[in-house]
Amino acid sequence: MNNTVFEIPAGVFAENVKSVQHYTDRLFKFRISRPNSFRFRSGEFVMIGLPNAEKPIFRAYSIASPAWDEELEFYSIKVEDGPLTQHLQNIKINDTILMRRKPTGTLVNDALLPGKRLYLFSTGTGIAPFASLIRDPETYDKFEKIILCHTCRNVVDLQYGKELVDSVKIDPLVGELAQKNLVHYKSVTRDEFAIKGRITDLMTSGKIFSDLGMPRISAAEDRGMICGSMEMLRDTKKLLEEFGLEEGANNNPATFVVERAFVD
Repeated sequence: MNNTVFEIPAGVFAENVKSVQHYTDRLFKFRISRPNSFRFRSGEFVMIGLPNAEKPIFRAYSIASPAWDEELEFYSIKVEDGPLTQHLQNIKINDTILMRRKPTGTLVNDALLPGKRLYLFSTGTGIAPFASLIRDPETYDKFEKIILCHTCRNVVDLQYGKELVDSVKIDPLVGELAQKNLVHYKSVTRDEFAIKGRITDLMTSGKIFSDLGMPRISAAEDRGMICGSMEMLRDTKKLLEEFGLEEGANNNPATFVVERAFVD
């Protein structure tokens, strides 16, 4: 699809697609080769694009694989008229993906103060950076309990997260820790499902805490990370602040962090 002769821009890696898996007509994941010199922290994102134009379009994508992985995984939506995803959704094995060399992002362990429980709040493809973090031993070293919250519109949209957590719990590196300390809290907003509703509504009502058998969020013991739609970011941030948590950053660790980089 995109392996025509192309001059690679300065500061950009050109990597090969290793695998592609389509979940629905809106969601897919893919893995690419990892440059030997590329280093990142679990939870960070990079800018990726395709060699299909004189000036390729780049968009921010969270790296879904952990920092130790030999390949780089991404989880993406499909947008019919999206400047990048209308083409990206058609990639095949051995196609070329362009990736800028500098990773960045706020959803990293370093941006949080130590705590007892870590809540990972995600909607849709916002689960991607947390797919990286829950596969990283450092996350289990820093927190006693990790609660991965994933809210989607439809039940079928939960499949990536389910496969992810199942694989983490048998992973040779973190599987034993994940079996004891990782909780996957799934909810949907449109279909009938065991847990239905927006994550902020489930937090406000207290249902999530009764479901988990855990106390309400407190600044003394709990930490949070948020990744999702703009509306979800705003509402979840506001709620965590009402619980007494404060937003942090890489240069100023605190009790919760928000990622504001988006795919198209």
